[in-house]
Amino acid sequence: MAYEIAGYALKITLPAGEDLSGSQYRFVKVNSAGNAVLCAAATDAPIGVLQNSPTSGQEASVTVIGGTKVVASASIAAGIKIGTNNAGKADAKIAGTDTTEYTVGQVILASGADAEILTAVINCASPNRAA
Repeated sequence: MAYEIAGYALKITLPAGEDLSGSQYRFVKVNSAGNAVLCAAATDAPIGVLQNSPTSGQEASVTVIGGTKVVASASIAAGIKIGTNNAGKADAKIAGTDTTEYTVGQVILASGADAEILTAVINCASPNRAA
């Protein structure tokens, strides 16, 4: 079962730029207005993982650095590097293959299928391309 790593996370609060009520534990980015919105492309640079379920205009709690639950896009094993897909879900990133996509974390407790929640350690403050 996925878990949070309490006390070891940097979290920020941003206004939700859209309805994120169904997006808890998915990757979000900052739009041009400074609001949190769901990552909508595998090439997006996430600011972090959404921790609550705000509607548009409410406060979005976002883990930027630390251990967190993340919704998976597929079966992803422990030790695999991850970033976002086009729905804000964790997606495996392969160095040298996914060169236009960002690597922002590593899985520490695997997922078995799409939409399952995994546990990862993330650092979205300084994302790197999967080069």
